[in-house]
This record gives sequence, C-alpha cells and structure tokens, in this order.
Amino acid sequence: MKLLRHGDRGNERPGILDQDGHIRDLSSLVEDINGDALSNEALAWLRTQDFSSLPIVPNNTRLGPCVSNVGNIICIGLNYEDHAREANLPIPEEPVIFMKSTSAISGPYDDVIRPRGSDKMDWEVELALVIGERAAYVTEEQAEEHIAGYCIANDLSERAFQFERGGQWDKGKSCDTFAPIGPWMVTRDEAGDMSDRSIWLTVNEYRYQNGSTAYMIFRPAFIIHYVSQFMTLMPGDIVITGTPPGVGFGLAPPVFLQPGDVMTLGIDGLGQQQTKVVESSD
Repeated sequence: MKLLRHGDRGNERPGILDQDGHIRDLSSLVEDINGDALSNEALAWLRTQDFSSLPIVPNNTRLGPCVSNVGNIICIGLNYEDHAREANLPIPEEPVIFMKSTSAISGPYDDVIRPRGSDKMDWEVELALVIGERAAYVTEEQAEEHIAGYCIANDLSERAFQFERGGQWDKGKSCDTFAPIGPWMVTRDEAGDMSDRSIWLTVNEYRYQNGSTAYMIFRPAFIIHYVSQFMTLMPGDIVITGTPPGVGFGLAPPVFLQPGDVMTLGIDGLGQQQTKVVESSD
C-alpha cells in the first residue's frame, strides 16, 4: 500500500494511492496515517479493505507529509562511504546518530524556506524508515518487523549553522521545512527488498546525486537494531538513513541552494518529491 495524507496544511486527511494512480480518501477507515495506523495488525486489517468505493481525491489536491504526529526524527550520518570521503570525515565504525526537529517536517511539494541568515543551504536525499512497532533492544533479525514502511526524505541542511556555529549538528538540520517527507509511505510488504535502489536528486534539472542504497555502510535492519540499544523507537517515529555523495558542500567549488532553485528527488519504487526554495518572510 502507498499511504499518504492530502489537504491543506494542518488539515490533512489520510489517503491511499490505488492501482490506477488515483488518490482515495481513507477517512472512513482510519483517523490519520499515524502511529496507531502503522502497527503490523492495523496494516494487515487495512489490506483487507475494498478501496475501490472510496472517494477519489481531486488531482490538484496538496499532498502533506505522509506520516502525522511524528515523535522523533532520528538521523544516521555518513552512512555512504563515498559521502564520508567527500565530506573529509572518517568512515564511521558505528552509526553516527543525530536528531532533527519534527517542526522541520513539510510536504513533498511544499516550498522550502531558506532561513534567516542562511548562505550555505544544502540538499540530502535519503531513504526514510517509518516505525510501526515499538522497538527497544531488538535484534537485527527482529528489526524489519518493526518497520511499517519506507518513504523519501530530504535532509536539508544549513552548513554554516551545522559546522561553523559550534555544538551539535542539529541546529543546521532543524530549520522550518528542512524535512520534506513523502509523497507516500510504501508499506514494507509492497516495497520489498530495499537493499539496491536507485536514489537521486537534481537541482534545476542538473543531477547532483546519483547513488544506490547498495552502498550503505549500515543497512536498515542493523540501523533499527543499533538505535534501539540507545533509545526506544515508537510507532510513527522516522529514521533517515544517510545520503549518497553529491551534496553541495562536497563539490569543488561548493554549490548552495538559492531562492528559486527547484529540487527534484526520488528513490526507485517510492516516488518523487519536487520542492522550490523561497526566501524566509519572517
């Protein structure tokens, strides 16, 4: 199933993309695409339902973030060896964990705001894991049963805030609109094996990132196992798993996002996002 949320910002409703490419409204079946709807039991029940009689959503309807009420965004840094090299950072022996504020979440086609004082805004296409079952001290063999599905995330970053202002990375990762997710979450059963999927990003139609999940240092099941040794993952949490090479600050000379730039990004089997950079009005 491809689960999504549609409607105006703050008033999104649950939906599903059917086999004919129509968005169907799921409001009569589930309250929202949130932790309660993402358990293995809840998703198994939803699969038994007949979606063909549900209302079709108009084509021009906004798509919001594909998951609501996200408790935590847990990020894995430097998880592609070639990206670590372009960042001039050592290859990690264990996953690098940092957090991203949930207030950064936005929709897959919403404008991305360049924050006040920013001059080094950058892109990072990433595979996101959506947690469906509480995970604490799970083994690597158990880990996939705790994943509800997968979606695309753009881990937008302000590199000056991240590297030049002291402290942890979070301040360069958590600006408003710096976490577009979607367009939909593909459930684990439909997504299948994610170990070798094309992952890419363009800016103004120039392809900067062109990688594969095959080059991850730490795989999704290991990541869930590892993170669960340090914190409990809850249904609705999102774990983003690192970016392939081709980010702006790793280029020579570096390239950073400017107002008017358009990012298009995708992962094979998970759809595409497209967002435009705008100047902050605050």
